[in-house]
Amino acid sequence: MDPRPLKAQLDQMLATLAKNNAQLRQAEANLARDIAQEQYAQAQANRYAKLMQEGVISREQSEQTRTNADAVAQAVSADRAAIESAKAEIVATQATVENYRVQLGYTEIRSPIDGRTGNIMVKQGNVVNANTMDLMTINQVEPIYVTFAVPEAQLRDVKKYMATGKLTVTVIPQEDETGKEVGTLTFVDNAVDPATGTIKLKATFPNNDHKLWPGQFVRVTLRLTTQVNALVVPNQAVQTGQDGEFVFVVKEDRTVESRPVTTSVRIDQDMVVNKGLEFGETVVTEGQLRLSPGARVTTGDRKKGPAKKGSPTT
Repeated sequence: MDPRPLKAQLDQMLATLAKNNAQLRQAEANLARDIAQEQYAQAQANRYAKLMQEGVISREQSEQTRTNADAVAQAVSADRAAIESAKAEIVATQATVENYRVQLGYTEIRSPIDGRTGNIMVKQGNVVNANTMDLMTINQVEPIYVTFAVPEAQLRDVKKYMATGKLTVTVIPQEDETGKEVGTLTFVDNAVDPATGTIKLKATFPNNDHKLWPGQFVRVTLRLTTQVNALVVPNQAVQTGQDGEFVFVVKEDRTVESRPVTTSVRIDQDMVVNKGLEFGETVVTEGQLRLSPGARVTTGDRKKGPAKKGSPTT
């Protein structure tokens, strides 16, 4: 905003403050002078009073010197009052100067964060009012925060593993499969959203190369822990029936049997199986709707095969 009117008022008050300081120094000098005169007048009045008692001078002369000494003493009192008045003027003027400096500071708006500016909403010469329009939008890019939500059922695990240390969060921009960024979980909201049954989390990323951009959509992976030597199968191998989850296991004679399984987490294209399978067993990944226990199958080089060991993360 245009600072010139306030700058002129500030300069005027600074000049007034300088004048008040000069008046204070002058009043102090007058006080020092009058104190010296008072001391001389009091000494002279004391001498004349003694001489009057000895009959050397008349009473009138003694009283005249005493009156002069009293007048000088009153001048000293007036000087002290002038000094106090000058100090009060200086305090008042300094308060006015600070007020103008505060008002002048409002003519320059500084961003509270380091970031990147967007489109400027107003141009030079436009009239603006407080709290009615945006001048521009500034987004912080270093570091940058990614907001995502997880089901409330996962909140217990999130809090559990957060207590053991920082949790790693990996994001991949939708349009750039190679632009993986790694950060840490830094915020868990204080309430679950009852409308969606999810809770909001935030992760912080250094973003030194600016791969992530404000408002961008990314795929987020929150790693809670690492399960060593887990047994995993392709997602499509796990089916859901009336009795729960199951897989078709291929036996040595190429016939299949239905095997109930207990699964835990899904990692990319794999599912962790906690119970129901052994390492090295072959599972069916396609055509399960046409199968029944004892049916014969053929194997190929598609995404099916033996259950395998891995170290999936959740």
